[in-house]
Amino acid sequence: MSRKRHEPHEEHIDESWLLPYSDLMTLLLALFIVLYAASSVNTAKLEELSKAFKSAFSSGLGVLDSSTILEENEAAKRTKETDTRKSNNEKSRETLKQEEQQNLEQLKQQLDKYIQNNGLSSELDTQLNRSELMITIRDNALFPSGSANIKPESQKLGTAIGQMLKEYPDYEILVTGHTDNQPIKTIEFPSNWELSSKRAINFMKILLENKAFDPKRFSATGYGEFRPVVANTSDASRATNRRVEVSILRKYLEPTDNSQQNTLSAIANASAE
Repeated sequence: MSRKRHEPHEEHIDESWLLPYSDLMTLLLALFIVLYAASSVNTAKLEELSKAFKSAFSSGLGVLDSSTILEENEAAKRTKETDTRKSNNEKSRETLKQEEQQNLEQLKQQLDKYIQNNGLSSELDTQLNRSELMITIRDNALFPSGSANIKPESQKLGTAIGQMLKEYPDYEILVTGHTDNQPIKTIEFPSNWELSSKRAINFMKILLENKAFDPKRFSATGYGEFRPVVANTSDASRATNRRVEVSILRKYLEPTDNSQQNTLSAIANASAE
């Protein structure tokens, strides 16, 4: 009886050596990366790499996982740099606001001195608030009744104001005209809208005769009788409401300041006209 021949079992290759080999390769890779980092003068990078590898080896993370840690460190560094720049910008803005306040206070003092020296206290007034330095001029100081033509003797007033404003050429200037509630209906002025607008434009033209100004920074608009400062209940109150206002607008305002929104709306209306 013939014996059956049994094929020898195929022996499997022992692959257990791959584990220590892969660990060795990982360590060598880490070593070369550290040596490369050490050769750079960027000590901050070296410190970050050292922390990353220390964290990776102590927590059992692989090399690829440690790269995630480096990315997180870079992101934190960028965030810190952004916060620093933002802080510096805020400081710079605060400094500019203080300088602007000093400039406007100085201009107000010059205007008040001019008003006092020329006996114009009953005709001109200045007010500095959170949004602007406003110069208020009563209409009888500039115009005949029902007219938008500036009196010849009053033109020097506009010239004098322009002379003081030219020291601060970077500000936006808004000129607005206001009337009382007495209706007007003439060929030239069908309503108080036309009268107040024409008065504002004519006074703005007097200011712009000073060549130091950039016309792009000027705008004029008329509000008619619709923005009175007092109720139109007497001749005196109506005279108070008839006025031209010259506003030197602040450049550095808080975003939540409502007066800023009103000023921007006024400029938009002036541009539309």
